[in-house]
Amino acid sequence: QVQLVESGGASVQAGGSLRLSCVTSRLPPASPYCMAWFRQAPGKGREGVAVIDTSGTKYADSVKGRFTISRDNAKNTLALQMNSLAPEDTAIYYCAAEAGWFCYLGPNEYTYWGQGTQVTVSS
Repeated sequence: QVQLVESGGASVQAGGSLRLSCVTSRLPPASPYCMAWFRQAPGKGREGVAVIDTSGTKYADSVKGRFTISRDNAKNTLALQMNSLAPEDTAIYYCAAEAGWFCYLGPNEYTYWGQGTQVTVSS
């Protein structure tokens, strides 16, 4: 079945950096796919962080200038470089995929999801 597997979550201090990765497999044949990162903090809803599609990249205002999304289609991987981390970035981070040319940061747009990786930022 379809698999999206995240890795790279960890506990870091404020100001630090992390790089998350997501490896996808067995996505149904379709071209292209939008790929995105979401996060969910305790007691909050799932929030779109960044998306990469045929038009480029889009970011939530809260992470602009700090996070960078990238993809390697040959390796079926998606990455999220997170710099200048702050305690409010603490959440479970999920990667998601959806067949399409243009996508946004609404979680309801995405069909395929990983299980998540925990990021904890301490002050």
